[in-house]
Amino acid sequence: MKIICIGRNYREHADEMHSVVPKEPLFFMKPESALLKRNRPFFYPDFSSEIHYELELVIRINKVGKNISKKFAHNYYNEVALGIDFTARDLQRKCKENGIPWEIAKGFDWSAALSKFTTLEKTFPVDLDFKLLKNGDKVQQG
Repeated sequence: MKIICIGRNYREHADEMHSVVPKEPLFFMKPESALLKRNRPFFYPDFSSEIHYELELVIRINKVGKNISKKFAHNYYNEVALGIDFTARDLQRKCKENGIPWEIAKGFDWSAALSKFTTLEKTFPVDLDFKLLKNGDKVQQG
């Protein structure tokens, strides 16, 4: 399994991080060991004192392909889920300062919580409404 992530794709979050939304997608990867499934608890790792979370829309690519044109892309997925991308921001900041990749801050064990996948009745764009609650308080909505 390959977990391909797109960074800085939400303007509001990019602004919050004093960053810009790039013209081209910013890709990063998470290893399979990052998956946290079946509603298991997330435990804060001892190597970071600044763990952040972001609710993400996850699309499962379910068909093999390469160099797919935009007009055919909808044929390669039919399931979505919600995920939480956990980031060790203190480690990420050090990596950015030193100009090195930041997988250590994004790819640690259980840093990618994942809900069950739901089959789409139609292709994108669809009107999806989702939110993240932390102790009952809404902290993110999309």
